[in-house]
Amino acid sequence: MQKKFTEEFDVNIDDTSEVFEVNDYDAFPDKVLLEKLRNEIIQNLIDNDVHSHESMDDFVKSQIDKIIEGYDLNSNERNYIYNLIDNEINGYGPLTELLKDKDITEIMVNGKDEVYIEIDGHLRRDGTTSFVNDEHIVRVIQRLVQSLGRTIDIAHPMVDARLDDGSRLNAVLPPLCLNGPILTIRKFKQDLANIDDFLRTGTLTPYMAKFLEACVHAKLNILIVGGTGAGKTTLLNVLSSFCFPDERIITIEDAAELRLKQPHVISLETRTNNYEGTGLVTVRDLVINSLRMRPDRIIVGEVRGKEAFDMLQAMNTGHDGSMTTMHANGPEDALNRLETMVLMNGVEIPVTAIREYIDDAIDIVVQVRRFSDGRRRVTSINEIIGIKNDEIIQKEIFKFRQTGVLPNGDVVGEFLMHSYVPKVVEKIKAKGFEDIAEIFK
Repeated sequence: MQKKFTEEFDVNIDDTSEVFEVNDYDAFPDKVLLEKLRNEIIQNLIDNDVHSHESMDDFVKSQIDKIIEGYDLNSNERNYIYNLIDNEINGYGPLTELLKDKDITEIMVNGKDEVYIEIDGHLRRDGTTSFVNDEHIVRVIQRLVQSLGRTIDIAHPMVDARLDDGSRLNAVLPPLCLNGPILTIRKFKQDLANIDDFLRTGTLTPYMAKFLEACVHAKLNILIVGGTGAGKTTLLNVLSSFCFPDERIITIEDAAELRLKQPHVISLETRTNNYEGTGLVTVRDLVINSLRMRPDRIIVGEVRGKEAFDMLQAMNTGHDGSMTTMHANGPEDALNRLETMVLMNGVEIPVTAIREYIDDAIDIVVQVRRFSDGRRRVTSINEIIGIKNDEIIQKEIFKFRQTGVLPNGDVVGEFLMHSYVPKVVEKIKAKGFEDIAEIFK
């Protein structure tokens, strides 16, 4: 009886005494040859059947030997080829080493020879990683999601999932994408940033850090805004660390990224539809349900739709100290988007009433931005001070002003604090945090 290589992956092909790491690709002068051999071996494994008298291990080794026997390869090169094929069988193909690399924060596959990675906020093309063809990319995607009970194929050409280590995966297949399968993986950071990291890297100043810590302690409601990859979730995680240990905190996310260290944390995560098109649980569903769970604080990873109305309701009904993030270009744009999200609910509420609702609910708006040099900075901290002429009024407390760019690409600028005592200082002092006044002398 014959079987296909793709039907079975439990193979151990490491029969060499010396293992040459796959990421030592640059050590080989003839990289084109190694790439050619890898592709030939993978195609042969896929195209040929495993005979009934042959074990999968023997089949794989024979295919490798058959391809490389005509080439004068040294032991390191042979081991390198074996490791590449081992990654195909027991790992995630060309992505195996990228997924292991702790410095890489994002992996983007746009085509078989077009793989991008992000390191320290900088996006660059990875010239050492490639796939055989589009089918090879699809096979790796399927391998990544199969352990999660998910699938991706022509009938289901899009998948959004969280990997076992917490990394977020999004994949799209044709015909939804025109030039072949697309894969994006936002890797889960094992070592989360803390406020000291922010101070060390210049994300904010000590005064800004002290002010935000006091806002969290005083249970002010905080909205964090910024663009994609600006660091909103990272900042939310840092601010969440200031919550008191005796509070019952409920976190709500599409994909669990927040990792609070307080002892009483309930983490809720949304769920997509199953194959029958049922079972969907949205952020809004979880926000509504969380109100019945006696929370001291509700922390929503991101609001992007109808759940904004329920989040504002929670903030207005005694759940002080709630926090969330939102995609927006700035504090003013964020409040405009909030209005739109509330209107998405179909409730007949005048815009003026919605603005009053927002004014009552949110105390502080924090903007974070990633600059061209890859560094992330808190560019403004505003407070909402009321409504004038039917418009929500914000007052800026702190800001970052860019003054130039150095020849090496580094962005330079300065943090400024306005000569203004925020109204929220009185709220903070009323909660017993008197030393906050020292900042604004």
